[in-house]
Amino acid sequence: MSANTIRRKRRSSAMRGFDPVLTIAVALLLLLGTLLVYAATKSWYAGMGLDPQYYLKRHIINIVIGALLAFSTTIIDYRLLRAYTPVLWGAGVLGLIAVLIPGVGSTVNGARAWISLPGGFQIQPAELAKISIIVGISMVLSERVHDREEPTHKDVARALAIAAIPIILILLQPDMGTVIIISASVVTIVAVSGAPSRWVVGLLLVALLGGFVAVKAHVLSDYQVKRLQSFVNPSADPQLSGYQLRQSRITVGSGGLVGKGLFKGPQTNGRFVPEQQTDFIFTVAGEELGFLGSSLILFLFMIILWRSFRIARKSQDLFGRLVCTGVIAWFAFQAFENIGMTMGLMPMTGVPLPFVSYGGSSMFANLIGIGLLQNVHARQRG
Repeated sequence: MSANTIRRKRRSSAMRGFDPVLTIAVALLLLLGTLLVYAATKSWYAGMGLDPQYYLKRHIINIVIGALLAFSTTIIDYRLLRAYTPVLWGAGVLGLIAVLIPGVGSTVNGARAWISLPGGFQIQPAELAKISIIVGISMVLSERVHDREEPTHKDVARALAIAAIPIILILLQPDMGTVIIISASVVTIVAVSGAPSRWVVGLLLVALLGGFVAVKAHVLSDYQVKRLQSFVNPSADPQLSGYQLRQSRITVGSGGLVGKGLFKGPQTNGRFVPEQQTDFIFTVAGEELGFLGSSLILFLFMIILWRSFRIARKSQDLFGRLVCTGVIAWFAFQAFENIGMTMGLMPMTGVPLPFVSYGGSSMFANLIGIGLLQNVHARQRG
């Protein structure tokens, strides 16, 4: 049998092994997200005499590129990713260093986290670094020597070092939202790996202490401090973050049970909520699709997490299980944080809603994460 024939059979086997329920749930979220991004920007751009489909076209391009990246992720057996992990991790670190170089990185909303590309596109290395960190620490914590049942203290320390370097670089941008999400994935992977529970408790205490010190030592930028103040007291910054939170709550609550109708939301069409196509996309769902439409989004996220847990539980090896666990924690915490901040239940951290918000880097990373899940699922019996 020729090598080409073997490769074709492997690809065919991977395709047949896709989880159809997970695929459909993600596809529906992508469809809803596309409609919501268009609804959030259509009237605004048309009113300025610009192309009302500007964001719609770019969002669709992002989805197509992300889908290709997801499919490419499924082709290579995830068990072979161990060999490429140092390359992935190194590329992620280089990208995070690049954004801090004057003339290379660009600042958006107070964070120097972007690299501008031709055609008006931008890439955010911190989003893609989530993948390299999850794969990197999963590789270290899944290695077993001398038939040990749990990772050694040295293994855990190595894994934390792998995560610490990118996290420090992201803190320098600064991008606290991404740091919190990555930290949630790291703690979850360590817990599932079988590491002693004192490591998990210690990490949680370090996270709490680190957040307190960051605020007291003025490590956070002024706009991030004001966001935290607005969470505690919405009137603390009435012209900026406080205004955004109030308008977000009004917009979500105005939709009622069934919403105002797609493209018919007065708050959305009036552009009362800043960054509505990205971080505050859930407000569009609340106003125009109402409680039922917003519940559908939550239901689809629950399906994604349920199928992801199922894939992790059935994984034949610890590496695959830990990778799935990291992706699950990432999706779950980021969705909770994004939806929570639109309703004032969580501080505003500027993180997008997975699969729904506009944003190329976030979309690429999210769909690569789905590719990893499908990769593990397809080879559970391989």
